[in-house]
Amino acid sequence: MAVRDISLDQALPDNLDAERFVLGAVMSSDTAFLQVAGTLTADDFSLEKHKRIFLRMADLHERGEKIDRVTLANELMKHGQLQSVDGLSYLVSLDDGLPQLHNLESYVAIVKEKALLRRIITVSQDTINRCIACDDDAKEILGAVEDAFMKLGDVQSKNSLASPAQIITEYEGGINAFLDTSKRIKGIGTGFLKFDEMTGGLREGELFILAARPAMGKTALALNIAQHVAGNAQNPKAVAIFSLEMSKESLLTRMLCAAARVDQQRFRAGYLNADERRALQDAMYRMVESPLFMDDTAGTNLMDVHSKLRRLQAEQDLGLVIIDYLQLMQGRGRFENRVQEISSLSRGFKLMSKELRVPFLVLSQLSRAPETRPGDHRPMLSDLRESGSIEQDADMVAFIFREEVYRPDKESLKGLAELILAKQRNGPTGRMKLAYLNRYTKFENLAADTGDDDAPFE
Repeated sequence: MAVRDISLDQALPDNLDAERFVLGAVMSSDTAFLQVAGTLTADDFSLEKHKRIFLRMADLHERGEKIDRVTLANELMKHGQLQSVDGLSYLVSLDDGLPQLHNLESYVAIVKEKALLRRIITVSQDTINRCIACDDDAKEILGAVEDAFMKLGDVQSKNSLASPAQIITEYEGGINAFLDTSKRIKGIGTGFLKFDEMTGGLREGELFILAARPAMGKTALALNIAQHVAGNAQNPKAVAIFSLEMSKESLLTRMLCAAARVDQQRFRAGYLNADERRALQDAMYRMVESPLFMDDTAGTNLMDVHSKLRRLQAEQDLGLVIIDYLQLMQGRGRFENRVQEISSLSRGFKLMSKELRVPFLVLSQLSRAPETRPGDHRPMLSDLRESGSIEQDADMVAFIFREEVYRPDKESLKGLAELILAKQRNGPTGRMKLAYLNRYTKFENLAADTGDDDAPFE
């Protein structure tokens, strides 16, 4: 059964008057070209002759020549295109009835909107045709659709230029909050004092990559942060955890034992005393009340994550998203190699964090380089496994390093960990020490940082 092509029954969206007025405005005052070219490209015009006129305007501007009817007609003639745009008479008609130039921004916006609608239709029609043809796997088609629509959103975001006045007006808390650091809206605290002091917390729209070699405690640290955010007594926020490695039951077990400070091995074996059972019950009651949401669906992809988060955000005050971990996720569509696939995923998470205005904490594996490196085994940015654009897309990159893993015979290193902030787009980098309680798979602040004599100490 054939699918009716809507575009054959009805013309694609356009506004030819707006296109003519934009081109006419440039010919009336060629200084307007910069304002137009900052937003529009030739492909945003629906008529082929309008595209050609705009491209020849760009050629003149690039050479520093004046743009008017005569110079534009001459440029079109040099390219053999004057007749294809209906000659000089059409160029003369472009500014006929042209309203005042202060409306140019509105005309540009109309042209841009119609161009976006046409692209959406094109992608949708192409998807329908591919589905009917059945030449490709359904998952490949879905991946291509996902990539195409995310690219359309990316194009729109690149053109969202704002003046200082607009930025301050839209800033939460207004001008007073923007100028007064004590009143500025801060990021979400992680519970780790040195890290929060150095970064200001996890901020909305930012991508935080937490990487380490296996068994260093990536998942443990991420779950500790999740519990702190969701269990904050003053301002609890929802946390969504997507685990591609562990089941929901295993995640819950880890969080319960960490919160109750109960040895995981004893819990799994069932050798618990009365105090431990009571502590687990108390931790469970607190956890049931906290807005924690876990997903362990196998084969989760970007589109799945996006749709689930949109639904959750409509119901909850979403504060943090955790992905465990990047290299276990499969990209949708065709990729030449794994590096391109991972790069596509990291870029997708960055775009998603900006759209949803929520920080993303994405766990990542490291290559074997730290283990083979003589002397200092501390990770560095170049150790990111299948890095591609991970480092480029991330606003922050941190590594977990526990020297006791490499030197198990040295007693003084037991229970010590380092969180290495290797990249921070808007702040300093550095190292901070943490305590690692292996029995509970839990990281904590050192006593020197908290002033608490009962806290773990170096």
